[in-house]
Amino acid sequence: MRSDDATPPAPARRHFLKTAGVLAVGTAAVGSSACDVKEPATVDEQPASRRVGFDRVLLDALASTVLPAALGEAGVRAATDRFVAWADGYDPVAEEMHGYGYADVRYLPADPVPAWRAQLDALDMLARKSQRVPFVRATPGQRTAVVEAALRAEGGERLPAPLAARHVALALLAHWSASPEAWNLALGAQVSPLTCRKLDDAVRAPLPLAPTATPAGGTT
Repeated sequence: MRSDDATPPAPARRHFLKTAGVLAVGTAAVGSSACDVKEPATVDEQPASRRVGFDRVLLDALASTVLPAALGEAGVRAATDRFVAWADGYDPVAEEMHGYGYADVRYLPADPVPAWRAQLDALDMLARKSQRVPFVRATPGQRTAVVEAALRAEGGERLPAPLAARHVALALLAHWSASPEAWNLALGAQVSPLTCRKLDDAVRAPLPLAPTATPAGGTT
């Protein structure tokens, strides 16, 4: 869960750095490089069940609850935009790229989006029953309590890959955690892995992060 403070304390950052390996868990599912982006399927090519999309008001409320407040409102919004674009462009049961060590044809998992949409609705229903208020109108503390209750049965010591996430809250957080922005925040510099950079930049020290204008704690 996120803190409402604009800047995370040093111990939290050290813990994040210590467990930074978790950020790489979902990179293969998110994409290999900014230079190698697969075009999403057109609307006509997608099954009807995938054309509904997310309830964006609910998803934004969830993002403001589970993503780090240090991102600021604009950063949380941008991370959510990227998650939605990735989910919309996902090609269920597509043939995987051949990896080292095996020659058999493997396929991606089935579409997780319908279940994630249903879980968003379930969060709203749980907020209405347990907090007596819709999820989008709940306070940050009430939203946190609702998400914690929804994730109570989830185990594991690290985030799964986004496609392996059994709940939309974990999928959203895992997708951001595998991003260059997450690495930048963890390291406190613009390292931006998995993106295209000039060779001349390889010998230069990374630039510091730009200051966050508006803390995400103001998001409702």
